[in-house]
Amino acid sequence: MIQHDEKSLQRGALFAFAAYGSWGLLPLFWKLLSSVESTQILACRVVFSLVFVWIILALRGKARWWTLLLNMQNLKALALSALFISLNWGLYIWAVNSAHTVEASLGYYINPLVNVLLGLLFFRERLSPLQWSAVALAASGVLLMTTFSGVFPWISLALALSFGLYGYAKKKIALASLEGLASETLLLAPLAIGFLLFRQSHGNGAFSGGSIQIALLVSSGVITALPLLWFARAAKLLPLSTLGFIQFLSPTLQLALGVLVFGEAFPVRNIIAFAFVWAGVLLYSVSYIRRKV
Repeated sequence: MIQHDEKSLQRGALFAFAAYGSWGLLPLFWKLLSSVESTQILACRVVFSLVFVWIILALRGKARWWTLLLNMQNLKALALSALFISLNWGLYIWAVNSAHTVEASLGYYINPLVNVLLGLLFFRERLSPLQWSAVALAASGVLLMTTFSGVFPWISLALALSFGLYGYAKKKIALASLEGLASETLLLAPLAIGFLLFRQSHGNGAFSGGSIQIALLVSSGVITALPLLWFARAAKLLPLSTLGFIQFLSPTLQLALGVLVFGEAFPVRNIIAFAFVWAGVLLYSVSYIRRKV
């Protein structure tokens, strides 16, 4: 059993809050690029994440991380994870810049419960009565959201499912966060670079918008990789149950930004629907802690 002293717990908590806080505030960054097509932002994120992570790994003496892709089993798993993370990133960027930040936050609230269901389907994990109740509450919230608005919350569910399937694909291979991100973005980079060059050659490329826009696009690699570094440190220093609670900082910040900063609608009926989801999330957290104790 891993022992966690007070100093390591404090450091771990700082890294965890830095990681999840950064992910929660990410909509502010994407809003700065709202004049750029979401697909081009995604392509830039892929390319510059690869560049930034490659530099970090080289400085750490891991310049030959790419040899992981020479193994066919690794290649298949990483290709699958690259597909799901690109879908997740692209949809999230589009959602934020299309005034759907509140719906995006719902997706990340229900993501842990989607993971529970994926574990049931793919890994034959057994759910406790508390976990079944948590899933039922969250499903009720989604159903209420659909009933109240008359629109199926596909953005929320697509984000939760794509990120859940990304985690499922990652379980196929034991790989550190940075090496995984580097490998995934390397697989996606040819498509991303080709797309950016195509758009640029037709006069409506992302790099035609001035120096500030270019600087923001380049820095998308940094804002992608740094939270992963912080999360990796937190995961080593904190119990998983503690991380499980702190992870809800991210969608909470996204929700607050959507309503208070971006002015997205959040009527009382949405509060009722979200309350069912929050209750499910709380129940899931309780069941998770009881299982770990």
